[in-house]
Amino acid sequence: MPLLRELQENNPDDFRNCLRMTDPIFHRLLALLTPYITKQDTCMWQAITPKQRLIATLRYLVTGRSLQDLKFTTGISHQALGIIIPETCSAIIQVLQKDYIKVSFIL
Repeated sequence: MPLLRELQENNPDDFRNCLRMTDPIFHRLLALLTPYITKQDTCMWQAITPKQRLIATLRYLVTGRSLQDLKFTTGISHQALGIIIPETCSAIIQVLQKDYIKVSFIL
């Protein structure tokens, strides 16, 4: 995603506004999630990278836009986004739950 790459390099404030986190925090989160959201390439398709998956998920959570709209900014089909976003959210909860997310169960 060329726009985010440019923001990372030239304007950290806009990068922070775009993903609601600083570049170092983004890369720390990416490192924690990579083992959980990495998919293998196949002979027919190249897998969507963990970085692309995390960016798409964060943009969805930040903007609340539809998958149809998000596909234009991410270059990922809305069908794939419908799978990627829940998978990545589950991975975020799994990785951060112990130290950062308090979950309460109401019966």
